[in-house]
Amino acid sequence: MMAGVMIPARNTPPMISGNGNVSGFGTSSLVQPSNMMEGELHPLGMTQHTSESELARMRDDGFDSTMKSGSENNHEVASGDDQNPRPNKKKRYHRHTQHQIQEMEAFFKECLHPDDKQRKELGRELGLEPLQVKFWFQNKRTQMKTQHERQENTQLRAENEKLRADNTRFREALSTSYSCPNCGGPTAVGQMSFDEHHLRLENARLREEIDSISAIAAKYVGKPVVNYPLLSSPMPSQPFEFGAQPGTTGEIYGAAGDLVRSISSTLGADKQMIVELAVAAMEELIRMAQMGEPLWITSLDGTTCALNEEEYIRTFPRGIGPKPSGFKCEASRETAVVFMNHVSLVEILMDMHQWSIVFSGIVSKASTLDVLSTGVAGNYNGALQVMAAEFQVPSPLVTTRESYYVRYCKQHAEGTWAVVDVSLDNIRPGPTVRCRRRPSGSLIQEMPDGYSKVTWVEHVEVDDSGVHNLYKQLVSSGRAFGAQRWIATLDRQCERLASVPTSDVGVITNQDSRKSMLKLAERMGISFCAGVSASTTHTWTMLSGTGADDVRVMTRKSVDDPGRPPGIVLSAATSFWLPVSPKSVFDFLRDENSRNEWDILSNGGVVQEMAHIANGRDTGNRVSLLRVNSTNSSQSNMLILQESCTDPTASFVIYAPVDIVAMNVVLNGGDPDYVALLPSGFAILPDGSTVTGTALSADVGIAGDAACSSGGSLLTVAFQILVDSVPTAKLSLGSVATVNNLIACTVERIKASLSCENA
Repeated sequence: MMAGVMIPARNTPPMISGNGNVSGFGTSSLVQPSNMMEGELHPLGMTQHTSESELARMRDDGFDSTMKSGSENNHEVASGDDQNPRPNKKKRYHRHTQHQIQEMEAFFKECLHPDDKQRKELGRELGLEPLQVKFWFQNKRTQMKTQHERQENTQLRAENEKLRADNTRFREALSTSYSCPNCGGPTAVGQMSFDEHHLRLENARLREEIDSISAIAAKYVGKPVVNYPLLSSPMPSQPFEFGAQPGTTGEIYGAAGDLVRSISSTLGADKQMIVELAVAAMEELIRMAQMGEPLWITSLDGTTCALNEEEYIRTFPRGIGPKPSGFKCEASRETAVVFMNHVSLVEILMDMHQWSIVFSGIVSKASTLDVLSTGVAGNYNGALQVMAAEFQVPSPLVTTRESYYVRYCKQHAEGTWAVVDVSLDNIRPGPTVRCRRRPSGSLIQEMPDGYSKVTWVEHVEVDDSGVHNLYKQLVSSGRAFGAQRWIATLDRQCERLASVPTSDVGVITNQDSRKSMLKLAERMGISFCAGVSASTTHTWTMLSGTGADDVRVMTRKSVDDPGRPPGIVLSAATSFWLPVSPKSVFDFLRDENSRNEWDILSNGGVVQEMAHIANGRDTGNRVSLLRVNSTNSSQSNMLILQESCTDPTASFVIYAPVDIVAMNVVLNGGDPDYVALLPSGFAILPDGSTVTGTALSADVGIAGDAACSSGGSLLTVAFQILVDSVPTAKLSLGSVATVNNLIACTVERIKASLSCENA
């Protein structure tokens, strides 16, 4: 832990008392068989010349096994009647009685490796020497081990035969598909792309499994296991025509349709169409990522690209069907070089958990519904996943976008990968669709020194009727859900993951402490973003007469969540426009020196940064531990964890009061998952316009001041307050009124401090 960071006092999460007042913050390895012949025993003086009758007698006594050789046994001598100082005298053998064998069998079930004391006690009860007991247990263990190896060998042989049969079936299917059923000639090269691709993936997996199992089985068979020849190298493919409609497999692939059904015999018909759709969508994504005009029209300043919809329809005439009535098209493309190697980027995009964390400001929830292919063993080449996700803007005034789609990953060349999404609404119709993803995703190219070039394409058709007027310009410009926001978020997160400690004063340098604190801040950010959006899982209630536009509140019960204090949590949020640039608003809100200008709960105390972690090029990207020194001697000091982060598309200042004892654990590298957090804070977005405040206010229906700024900010303010520590308690009107006044007062203070009271 960093010197000077240990905190002696303790505080609690923010809570509202009963009268409505806010108070405080608060497969194991196989062993090769012995070189000894089966039935050969060593420790008890038996040799290879032991007669068959003697061996039979020993088997009757429970010694029909192979003894373990080695230094442990090589230095043992016979005991009891077998001990003889004259080596030339013929040895005598002790035959165990049935009672002795039964007793040792019973003891063996309880203890495989008896110690010296147990062997002596057992020998005394059975009239045996401890060494005789020891050797019996050694033989018994070896016998069980040999039986296990034989069973495992049999199982491996059966699996190997199954893999051989599968391989033969695939080869026969492929040889059939290379001939046309009508003329007997070879099929067109372009028709084989999907089939060869799927077979190559399946064949690579089979090759690895067969080689691995054959190597193990060869130890027991006594000779190498001959593998069946695998498929020949694939033929070069040509671009697909996108948009295979249901029932047109034969039209696009010819005789290859039979092969699709042969390979995907375990899949339903809809899943076969999903695979075909994904392969075609991949081809469209690559072309959209690489083509220029006239498909993409660059703005005069060269900063943005707009899709020419007429040219798109001519270039990709099939698509996933016509645009639904009332839907709008949003298409954007953005390219950036990020500090992360291409393999790690692919892993993040294909791992639903990692993906939703990295893009937590955009993805409010996500789930993998089906995995059609895991790709080639060892990487995601050919991986195919059916997913459902909900995309958000951090404001209760913008409804989230739900999408049901397939995600497909493919390696196109050494160091070049692509990941594409495309909606499945035509194949698997569901509830009313409000957002369709046409082929969207990213093309990732390896660059030197651990960098990657990422080209992101975002193309959706959406019903945006649920967007508040305040956010319509931002959403329609494509900056709310578009490629620019995805790329900017990815770039910022790559910087965060690659951040290293500096020697500045107050910087946390201990790696364990940094890891724990960043993980805690990450959870805080995810909780804030998920709790502030208009997700389908949240039910907001609008309050009026607050002095702020559209304050919305909702309650949640927390019972068994270790990351939240137990009880009823009240969330309140509002969004409004400020005629001030996003950077100015961000710098004002993140600065601890100006915090007492807007933070009512700090009670005017002096805010001091105790320690921080810098995690990006911008000085505003940092995780800080703040202490609020109360001006009232009767009140204890407060401790606040805060993360501020910014990029060209969005900025956040998120904070939460934290328990002092728990933070001491985190700063010492302890587990941060059990630190209870109720995050509050701000989400700052550009308003989507560069016009003056007066012109913008005419669009969104609010009063503006042209003198303040050109191109303003959309600010969301959100609080989470523990209103009752008993989960079964009822929410009082006084608590709602208190939170309502708290958020309205905070909005007024921010406007006053930024000299925009009339906004």
